[in-house]
Amino acid sequence: MKRPNNRQARGTSRRDFITATASLAGAGGLLSSCDLLGAASAPIPLARHRRRPAPDEPVNIGVIGTGGMGAGHCQAITKLAEKGEENVQITALCDVCEPRLEQAAARVEAAQKIRPDTYTAHEEMLARDDLHGVLIAAPEHWHAKLAEDSIAAGLDVYVEKPMTLRLDEARRLYQVSNANPDIIVQVGTQFIVQEKYQHARRILREGGIGKPTSSQTSYCRNSKDGEWLYYGIDPSWEPGVNLDWDRWCGPLGKQPWDPAVYARWRRYRKYSTGVIGDLLVHVMTPMIYAIEQGWPTRVVATGGHYVDKAMENHDQVDLIVQFEDQHTLTVSGSTCNEKGVETMIRGHEATLYLGGKDCVLRPERHWVEEIDEEKIICKSLPDQDMIRLDWLSCIRSREANLSPVELGMKVMVIVDLATRSMWEGTAFEFDPETLTARAV
Repeated sequence: MKRPNNRQARGTSRRDFITATASLAGAGGLLSSCDLLGAASAPIPLARHRRRPAPDEPVNIGVIGTGGMGAGHCQAITKLAEKGEENVQITALCDVCEPRLEQAAARVEAAQKIRPDTYTAHEEMLARDDLHGVLIAAPEHWHAKLAEDSIAAGLDVYVEKPMTLRLDEARRLYQVSNANPDIIVQVGTQFIVQEKYQHARRILREGGIGKPTSSQTSYCRNSKDGEWLYYGIDPSWEPGVNLDWDRWCGPLGKQPWDPAVYARWRRYRKYSTGVIGDLLVHVMTPMIYAIEQGWPTRVVATGGHYVDKAMENHDQVDLIVQFEDQHTLTVSGSTCNEKGVETMIRGHEATLYLGGKDCVLRPERHWVEEIDEEKIICKSLPDQDMIRLDWLSCIRSREANLSPVELGMKVMVIVDLATRSMWEGTAFEFDPETLTARAV
């Protein structure tokens, strides 16, 4: 039989973090893009009051960003409505690229029989009185600004992963979210809904593997020509005519027009953390959720350009992360080989294997008489739809959502410090009390 331990489980619920969070003002020493906005020291906004949808009303959604991910979200949301899984309607769309915007609007209209209004400036869309939530699928360097503006407008937010581009932005959003606890903010990391991580979290809380000592996970894929090159370049894009390039550059300042950067920004260091923020966030988020080992406190990473030498971001990365409750997570990511490591959580008394869809517990040999081997069969879930439905449901119920800002902040500690570790060649420590980092 599995033996419970006496360690008090650490929750990551929205309300727990709100009551525990101290003021973040004045914290510094991190990579900064938020400072370019003048936002790091700006007053924390308080959300505008909005009427929530009545039970018989649709949830009215605005979508910012109608490229690959945004278009995918639009298609999925209209299908959820068509199947009767949620009474939801896409009321407004926003994008700096008019061809993309018009194409998305036409597809949404064909699916839901009501044409959404279109905007090229998000401020105009957020000023509407009929919206309930905003889904943000813009590039990473816009996530923080768009999420904060949406919260200030009183709107519930779904922001694509990674939650922000840099840690100072995440810290600011964490502060803004805590100051507005009634606003639901969902970070789009859908693996967290998979049943195996729910069971893993429960087993660890019950002491089922003893002290959790280490864990490992990975996200690896491969291609012949290079990652993210499948995002095509449309020759009809014309800055100043049908595309507002200066607004796209936005928080990071004006840059010369480059259609490759516009279409494939994940490949470029200025606009993305590449493999770490775009891929590894998917697997790190549910692992942090399951192990509940406090804040990351030390991060070291290495990366290289082993195959895709044209890509500015690394194509092979390896991370080691230590947590405040004495646990080590190792993470591997690649876009030049698709074979990753088996996902598992090791404890002093047993190990949880999470490589497939199920959750398997196997005791260490010294505990085979005390702990039974167990395989928990888990359902195969449409995880992207499940995370969308969780957000939409929380808009109605006002209950805590599965992937909140508090969890996203922990993930961003790893994303930002691992990125800095690779580029700067040193380890970094993070102080959970002051929410600041330093090279060591």
